[in-house]
Amino acid sequence: MALTMMTYLFNILQDGFFAAIAATGFASISNPPRQAYKYCALIAALGHATRYVLTHNAYGEMHLIGASFIASLVIGVLTVFLAPRAKCPAETFSFPALLPMIPGMYAYRTIEALLLCLTNQEEHAFNHYFYLLSYNGLTCTFIILGMVVGATLPIFLFKNTSFKATR
Repeated sequence: MALTMMTYLFNILQDGFFAAIAATGFASISNPPRQAYKYCALIAALGHATRYVLTHNAYGEMHLIGASFIASLVIGVLTVFLAPRAKCPAETFSFPALLPMIPGMYAYRTIEALLLCLTNQEEHAFNHYFYLLSYNGLTCTFIILGMVVGATLPIFLFKNTSFKATR
């Protein structure tokens, strides 16, 4: 039991660590101030770790769409309240922190299923690949939609706090 719990905690920390590295890399593309990197890494690690905990727990695993929405809400709230501290707009932190949560495998499988759907003449194979196309495409679309809504909702709800960073 103790080994399992230690493994679970290690997996959470590992997931957050790699998300922090990815977010720092994505943040460097937009050339933010130097102090913004640590906030990007922290917010991405906490957001991604939240999604990991929601999708991998013993009390009932949440679907990736709902977990991504809640994790992006966490990212949005953290960016709103850390932006004035770093004296940067909230978007400086939220976009790089969200990028490691992009569902790349679902997008890849959507395009793969589309190509296989178009190249198969047999009805049974076409129906199978069309099912894969719609499942992966809808999953990818709703994950991204949930991430966008979850990250921008706190910016609009806490308008006074979020725009305090740029004043």
